[in-house]
Amino acid sequence: MSKTVKKSLIWAFVGVMLFLMYAPIAVLIVYSFTDAKALGVWGGFTMDLYAALFTDSAVLGALGNSLLLAAVSATLATALGTAAAVGIYYMKRKRKACAQFVCNITMENAEIVTGVAFMMFFLLINVQYGWAALIIAHTMITVPYVILSVTPRLSQINPNLYEAGLDLGASPVRSMLRVVMPQLIPGMISGFIMAFTLSLDDFIVSKFINGGVETIPIYLYNALAKRGPDPTLRALSSVLFVVVLAALISVNVVSAKRKKKAMKSAV
Repeated sequence: MSKTVKKSLIWAFVGVMLFLMYAPIAVLIVYSFTDAKALGVWGGFTMDLYAALFTDSAVLGALGNSLLLAAVSATLATALGTAAAVGIYYMKRKRKACAQFVCNITMENAEIVTGVAFMMFFLLINVQYGWAALIIAHTMITVPYVILSVTPRLSQINPNLYEAGLDLGASPVRSMLRVVMPQLIPGMISGFIMAFTLSLDDFIVSKFINGGVETIPIYLYNALAKRGPDPTLRALSSVLFVVVLAALISVNVVSAKRKKKAMKSAV
């Protein structure tokens, strides 16, 4: 088999996979611009679904809850994840491998297991389900992603910066905050955006411990369970997809700029 045929088959396979992944979302977005109750029936182009969506107090409340939860948990995760990344980076080899393995468990573990674990944990320590439980859980499940974003940046900076700050008279804390941390800002931004996106999009963990706090994914699930395929939910799903997509594109753009800058500085 020639290289041309192999490349054609590879691209054909990738194209089919992308089509199967995104065609349903594309159909959803297209039909969010018609008020027909049934998919497959085009009732004419209209923005009525979006108008109804953004005048619905329940939707706006759920949106506000989601944004607040994502902002608070992402900020905490960025602070904790950055500190953890620095600590892990300066560990000895065996301890570093162990710490990285523990961090990877959260990312690789089944989300349903994580949700049940948090539910049982908060019940055990007598923490009521609701805002506090959601913030703690969302922070903990997004910290590993911040560590993953910050660690590559640590490997790119001069390892002697911290000691240089100490030699110039700075205290250990001041040297870390004023000398090392500014070099980590690109990784911190990427980690924050990733944590914000994951929190905004989370349903399974939130469903177990929300305690009546309704976020956008929970509102969407409850609305589908109660009212069935309401046309307004097509607009809500489309908005949620676009927001998450924009955040992920931002992460990739920041990462690409960071790599390009690192390559230029290395030349």
